[in-house]
Amino acid sequence: MAGLDLTGRVALVTGAARGLGAGAAQALAAAGARVMIADVAKDVGEQTAAGIEGAAFAELDVTDDAQWESVVAHTVSELGGLDVVVNNAGIEVTSLIADAEPDAHRAMFDVNLLGTLLGTKHAFRAMRPGGAAGNGGAVINVASVAADIAFPAIAGYSATKSGVDRLTRVAAMESGKLGYGVRVNCIHPGLVPTDMGVKLAVETSGLGLFESPDAAVGAVVELTPSGRLADVSDIADGIVFLASDQSRFVNGVGLQVDGGMGM
Repeated sequence: MAGLDLTGRVALVTGAARGLGAGAAQALAAAGARVMIADVAKDVGEQTAAGIEGAAFAELDVTDDAQWESVVAHTVSELGGLDVVVNNAGIEVTSLIADAEPDAHRAMFDVNLLGTLLGTKHAFRAMRPGGAAGNGGAVINVASVAADIAFPAIAGYSATKSGVDRLTRVAAMESGKLGYGVRVNCIHPGLVPTDMGVKLAVETSGLGLFESPDAAVGAVVELTPSGRLADVSDIADGIVFLASDQSRFVNGVGLQVDGGMGM
């Protein structure tokens, strides 16, 4: 994002092999940060890292506490610190409430909520005074416009993203009270036509909620004052802003980057 300088900073982005996470990693690097691409998708993640100057890759299951500890330590050692953590990894289960499968939803809750909690935990431990990095920093959690609207067939997903918003605000308060020097914010993206966004359009139409995937997308656009879907760059620029000194007094907020859909 033009005008925002992250030179000398180190960022770790989860779910960064593809989609929004990859876009965020690229934008952070373009602003000058050294970036650790963290993802369960090793082959794709390594390819993404290879395409970003100065980036590295670490395999990470965000639901695994021990892996978080190892990856954060590796990031500090490999890239020389840790200043920004973007908890982006997430999955989406499309389901009517009457047909909800417990196992699929438990897996989603673990990735979207527990994964974000663990990412914030290990960011705090590394960034706080006396930590491996120890210079404070910024945590950016990726929520969703789904936390702000009632859209059919994503009750579980909406609940996890609402939880990410609440977790963010409590984390910001804890960091402030305990003198960690870490700002914690979340971003609420609008619908982006990544693999996950396309999957949602296909599956909601498959449930009979819309006549076709195009009709599902049209319904989203109709609800959006800006009159279009979000681009990856729209969201990535918001993440860079929240990581930068230009947002130095922005803390504990949910930044809506959704074209007005969730207002």
